[in-house]
Formats: sequence, structure tokens, C-alpha cells
Amino acid sequence: MPLRTQQMLFADRREAGRQLADRLHDTPRPDVILALPRGGVPVAFEVAQALDVPLDLLIVRKISAPNLPEVGIGAVVDGASPQVTLNAEAVEMTRASDIHLATEKARRLDEIERYRARYLGDRPDVDVAGRCIMLIDDGIATGSTAEAALKAMRKAGAARVTLAVPVASPMALEALRDLADDIVCLSVPADFGAVGSHYRHFDQTEDEEVVELLRQARTPDSDRS
Repeated sequence: MPLRTQQMLFADRREAGRQLADRLHDTPRPDVILALPRGGVPVAFEVAQALDVPLDLLIVRKISAPNLPEVGIGAVVDGASPQVTLNAEAVEMTRASDIHLATEKARRLDEIERYRARYLGDRPDVDVAGRCIMLIDDGIATGSTAEAALKAMRKAGAARVTLAVPVASPMALEALRDLADDIVCLSVPADFGAVGSHYRHFDQTEDEEVVELLRQARTPDSDRS
């Protein structure tokens, strides 16, 4: 599907999700929509409601470099079989040892479990193997989180992966193009800036909103019942 290059200004994440849903009616219907929390949840909720598709979360946590917590050298992505993606060049440059990587992985997996418990209670992780998955976020600036998520879906055996976002930078989309079967993006402005600059209202998505939207949405568990 061709990407639109004009700049768009969305009222908020929910409105962006409704516009995204309009575009997605012509794409293959996914089995499950996975939102990247927290900001991706309001967007994904609107899409899931419009397409009548179950909604769940895909939580990605950064693996930090030794003594440089702000520098990411990889990521841990949750799921039935949590996946680790590493930037080999960054690992080498920062001299991250196997012990450091193992410790970071364990710490991030603990964080993921806490987030899932907070948002989803005791609901089991979604098994994506052999299924058509749609990943949704509120926007993509650098693409590092989306890259980790897409690679994890491939490793987990997803049959088809679509990445759908309201807005993204051209550089990020170019880097992600070969990782997804399809990318749907409403706006790809050349002068991207930050994700929030493309929304009139871009307040932080609170945990309570995430929990409430997931409660309202069709979930993979309820879909199987």
C-alpha cells in the first residue's frame, strides 16, 4: 500500500486510530492486533473496534549498554516465547559481556512481567505462531522499538506481520520496510521532528487508560471462548 507523504495533524491518539482504521479496512484482516504500550494502546483500540479484531499488548524493553543506561544495544520483546534482539555493532562497541547481557535480559523480563500483570492480570501471553499479526503504535521516530517488535514476531513464527501507525519518519520507515509484510502509515513528513508534534493533544497515556481500554476491547481470550 502506498504511503502518504503529506503532513497531517491529529487531534489525539483516538482520532488518529479512527483515521488509521479507515485505511486498514482494505488490508488483510489480522488475527490479533498488538499495541505497543502505552501510547499505542488508544490508537490500536480504535482500530481493533473498527475491524472487530482482538487486542493485546506487545511490551518491548530496552537492553542498556554497560554503565550507560540511556544507550540501547538491544531489546527484549514479550510473548509466549520472549525474544531478544541485539545490535551486534553496539554490543561490540560498548564491550557488553555475556554476563551483562544475561543480567539485562533477566531484569527486563521481570519488568515485562510487572507491566503485563498491571495491564492484563493473569491473562496468558498471545501465541503468534502461524497467525496474522498487526503491530500498532502512535508514531515512529527512530524505529528501534518497532524494529525489535517486528524481528521478534518473525522469530516467533508469525505468518504475516503488518505495521500500522498514524505517522512516522521517512528514515525509520525505510529501515523497517523489509521487516514487515506491509506497512500502513497515514503521514510520512520529510520534516518529522518528534511524534508528539503531529498531535494537537499528546498527553501521556496513563496506566488507568490502558487498563480500561483493554477491558473494553475484544481480547484473545474472549475471542476463543
